[in-house]
Amino acid sequence: MSIGVRSLNEEKLHPTIREFKQFVNQHPKLLREIRKNGRSWQEYYEKWVLLGEEDPFWTSFQGDADPKKDNTGGKHNDKDKKTEIFSKMWEMTENLDMDKVQKQVHQLNGAISSLQDLLGQFQTKGNKPSSGQQFGTFKD
Repeated sequence: MSIGVRSLNEEKLHPTIREFKQFVNQHPKLLREIRKNGRSWQEYYEKWVLLGEEDPFWTSFQGDADPKKDNTGGKHNDKDKKTEIFSKMWEMTENLDMDKVQKQVHQLNGAISSLQDLLGQFQTKGNKPSSGQQFGTFKD
């Protein structure tokens, strides 16, 4: 019965979404990558629409999703690993807005300064009790 429900749901999907699902099935490492890094499907769907299926970006996601079944025995060439890391870092830096980063660093710096001032006030007050505080027994 679940197969019938699944096919009904498949029919309701937009044709491009069905094509994207087929594309993901052909690129099993993509599924693992999305689950690992927590990014949204929307992000990869938009890349798929903009770049197309033939873009070199997708080549790293081809192949078997199970690393135990990898024909290299799970061992990758160090040069390939370095290239992959560099390409991921480059992709991340392309998406950075330096003005936003600078603004956030400035805000964080202000928050840290405020916290330091607050802690400094507590330290000076904590060393000597104020005149309104009484330590000892309570009086009726």
